[in-house]
Order: sequence, then C-alpha cells, then structure tokens
Amino acid sequence: MPAIDRRTLLAGVAATGALAAAAARAQGDTVGAMPDLSGKAILITGCSSGFGQLSAVHFAELGAKVFATMRNLPRPEADELIRIAKDRNLDIHVIELDVLDDGQVTRAVAEAERIAGGALDVLVNNAGIGITGPVEVQDMEATRLAFDTNVFGYHRLVRAVLPAMRARKSGHIFSISSQLGRVIVPFAGHYSATKFAVEAMGEQLAYELVPHNIEVTVIEPGGYPTKVWVNRNAYSRDLKNRADDKHLGGYPQAVERMGEEDGSGRSADPMDIPRAMARVLAMPQGTRPVRLAVSGGSIPQARINEVSAKTQVDWLGGSPALGPLVRAVHD
Repeated sequence: MPAIDRRTLLAGVAATGALAAAAARAQGDTVGAMPDLSGKAILITGCSSGFGQLSAVHFAELGAKVFATMRNLPRPEADELIRIAKDRNLDIHVIELDVLDDGQVTRAVAEAERIAGGALDVLVNNAGIGITGPVEVQDMEATRLAFDTNVFGYHRLVRAVLPAMRARKSGHIFSISSQLGRVIVPFAGHYSATKFAVEAMGEQLAYELVPHNIEVTVIEPGGYPTKVWVNRNAYSRDLKNRADDKHLGGYPQAVERMGEEDGSGRSADPMDIPRAMARVLAMPQGTRPVRLAVSGGSIPQARINEVSAKTQVDWLGGSPALGPLVRAVHD
C-alpha cells in the first residue's frame, strides 16, 4: 500500500480514526494500536481541563514523562491530575505556569528541563481562551487578553524551549489552533484573528527549524465539548457587562448570545486530539505534517491548507536560500 506523505495529511483528515489508519499505513508494522512514547519528555500548557488534561494523561499512559502545567496553583484540577497519576502509576509532574507571565514560563521550562535531565522532546502549546461577540464590542482589555494568551503565550513557550532543543538538534512543537485559524465565523470575537496568527507563526517556525531537525505541527481541531465553553461564557459575559451601549446597539442578536453558548450538539470525542498528536509523534521524522485537521465532523479548511502549501512551494520552492526549507516542510 502506498505511503502517506505530508501533502496528503496537509489536506486534512476527517477524524482521528482516519489519521490512525494513515499513520499505520505509512509505517507498516512499526506502529501498533498504541504508539510508544517511552523516553519522551513532554511539556503541555493549559492542563486544568480539556485537551491539555486529556493529553497529559494519554501521553503518560503511552510511557512519556509529562510536565502538565496550569496557572493559579494550588487548585482542585491539579490535585485531581496528581491523584490520577498516583493511581495509575503515571510519570506526570504538575508545574505552575501562567502563559501570560514571562517569569513563570522561564521557571517552569527550566524546572521541566532539570527533571528531564536536558532538553524537552515535545512542547504542546495548548493554553488558550475565547471571547465571543462582534469585533466592535471587543474592548482593549478583551483584545489584549485574547492575543496575550493565544499568541504571545505560545511565543513565550517556544522561545523558552528552543535553545535546548536546538543544542540537541531534535524536538517537536505542537500548536493547538482551530478550524477558525483558517476560516471565519462572524461574531466569534478575535478568536479567528489569534488563531490565524498561530497558524502563521507555526508554519514559519517549521521552515526556520528545518536546519535544527525540529519539526512543528499545527493541530486544527473542529468543535469539541470541552470546558472551553464554560470559560468562554465567563469572559464573554464580563465583556458584555462592561461594554458601552454605543458598541452593543448595532448587534442586538449577537450580543444577546454572548455568554450563553453551551457547546450543545457537539458530541465528538475530545480524545481525538491527544490520540492524533501521539500518532504524529510515532511517525518517522520527515513525514510528519505541518498542519493536521482533526474533527468529528466537517473540515472546511482542507482546501485552504492544500492551496496554501502549493502556493508556498510554487512561490519560494525554487529559491536557492529559502527553497530547501519550504520544500522540506511541504514535500
């Protein structure tokens, strides 16, 4: 059976089950039902709930040493993760890390590297927030918080882990983006704007890190029923309550929905995301995709991803200086 390459995966996968099958085909018998992550040191942000928490447990169950980070310790979510690790004999270390805090980022990465005995193998940039509502309604407090968390937070972590990864000449960085990092839903606040930035930063990093043997995969989840809806509603209600009527008045129906979304109708399994990342790590270097859509439903960005990759190769693939970087990522 023919192997699957980056371009095929780049176009999008309908669900993690399809990814698992594709990865298994790509590697013959080298990948079983459960990838082996033994020996890998993995740092994940935003582990108090959702994809972060699930990934921490899943990766540890696959043999990894996991650094599960979250802000505002101590907190019940950290205690629960510690209990799970103890009950299942998993190698999980809970470390305080607020992605908005430069000092905490530096200290958390240094502590993880100390425990790991060197560079981290994998960074999962996952911590993020959403604040809904019309763009006009987004005040500077909401705008700064969205970009500081979803974009600058990712950037802080990347800069913290890369020196050691580059020195060792190996590593993998996951950036959790969204379908909305490639397509746009009206009245979703600045969420798409932040995730578009995540997409661009991730792809640029992928090119620049080719000489250092470090790969990047941008994960594009569809809609999943996680705690993100609870947090989003809290932020959106706060914004609505402090917003000026001169901004609210132009969008009565959209404003009415702010803080009232519950994610109903979303039944896809959030475990799709950690399983997809584990499958990517099990793939041979050089075959891992720079973008991977994971969804229990439609993948509206698939064609965009395909055209974007072709455009990059057509535009820069022949450049003596930049062509090898672009082709290494997309071909």
